[in-house]
Parts: sequence; structure tokens; C-alpha cells
Amino acid sequence: MGRPPLEVADLVRGAGQAFIERSCSWISWKHIKVLLAIVRCRTAVLGGHLDECTRCGHRAISYNSCRNRHCPKCQTSARERWLEKRRRELLPTPYVHMVFTLPRPLAPLALQNKKVVYDLLFRTSAETLLEVARDPKHLDAEIGFFSVLHTWSQKLELHPHVHCVVPAGGLSADRTRWIKPRYAFFLPVKALSRVFSRQVRRGTQVRLSGWQAQLSWRLTASCSSKDFLFVAETTVPKGLGGLLKTTVRRPRACTPLSGPLHPIA
Repeated sequence: MGRPPLEVADLVRGAGQAFIERSCSWISWKHIKVLLAIVRCRTAVLGGHLDECTRCGHRAISYNSCRNRHCPKCQTSARERWLEKRRRELLPTPYVHMVFTLPRPLAPLALQNKKVVYDLLFRTSAETLLEVARDPKHLDAEIGFFSVLHTWSQKLELHPHVHCVVPAGGLSADRTRWIKPRYAFFLPVKALSRVFSRQVRRGTQVRLSGWQAQLSWRLTASCSSKDFLFVAETTVPKGLGGLLKTTVRRPRACTPLSGPLHPIA
């Protein structure tokens, strides 16, 4: 595969400085450091080494990588290694792909409270899957899964959500039987939505109260911490529309793992 005509580094070189100047009210050194790393990656600025063909003697200079985890060039090989490890862990059973989305009123809080909010999203989605799967009315089994956090949409808009890849079944309580789902889509989506909504409300009250969550001046200008929590609690719909369902099967190449599950997105 050849080099694409336009890369992220080209965009940063062309518009990065103007972007930094326009964003001086909120941008931090951490953001600037990432932009600099992307621009310098695999250029003479970071140095390089000389490669020589042992057969024909042809020489070529290879410039060093920045190794920043946000750099799209550096993370290609890391992504492939991560996906290969996940492929080796797959069981000989169909899989389902679920997406749990953070309610829109809570999304702005993630910008100032990443650890608290993203921990809330991971925990509530995991607790939802485990609770519904353990319910005798639905599966009555212990399940396993892995989750990947995405913080932006394809349009680069703030959109925190978690992708979960789940085997379509689970182990019985005594760990002696594999229990297959009784529904067309593994677990009932309405039950998942209802439990996830309750978990988010409960987690919002516990984790985003007091001094744990610091609101930016943009949010505090329009509402206090108490008011914002009330809005977040009352606007989480009972049938939360944050669950998408698509079947993830297990073909030989396991290609369904590669698309939406980029581990650094």
C-alpha cells in the first residue's frame, strides 16, 4: 500500500498554528505536544538510520517514529498486534457487538473529568451486561467480554461511548455447561437499556457529586453543579438509545474486530 496523498501531519502543518492561536483559551501543552509529535513523526527532525539491501546494495534513509500513542502512523502496527491478541482469544461461538453511549448531558463533563467520567462509562456498561446476563429470566449465566473506549464520533464530535464484544452465551453457575441465548439477539435490548439507564443514574449520583467532578466555567456560567446533576439524572431516558446491535461472527479472518475497535480512538 502506497502513501496516501494527504496525511494528518500535512493538515497539522498547514493549519496547526492557526488552530493553536484560535484555541489559546482552552488548549494545553499536552495538546500541543501531540500536534508537534505528529508533525515531526518520521522526519529528519527525529533523526533516522540508513537501510541497505544485502543483495543489490541499495540504500535508503528511514526516519524515526515519534511513538506517541495519538499518532496515526505509529499506532498502525500497535493496533494490528492488539487485534491479533484479541483474535487468539476468540471462542468457537458467535459474537455480538454492543455500543453503550454516555448520555449527552454528561458528555461535556468528560472534557474536565476524564478519569471519573470514563470510569463511570466502563463500570456501568460492564455492570449492565453482567446483571442482565445473570438474570434467570434472560440467560442465567456468567459471561465474558472486552470493551474499547471511543471518545469521538467519525465527525470528530465529542461522543464518549464503549464498544463491547461479547460471546453469544455464557457459563452456568457451576461452570460445567455452556448456555446458549434464548433470544435472537443474545440479551433483550429493552432490558439492557433499562438497566444501563439505572446504572448511569446511580453512578452519576455517587461518582459525579461533590468535589469529584469539576465543571468548567462554560458550564458553571449556566448552571451549578447541583443543577447539572439534576439535568443529567432527569434527561436519561428509560429506553436509552445508546445501544446498537450488530452480529459479530467468527470467520476465519475475524475481520469484524478490525473496523470500529481501534484501541486508541
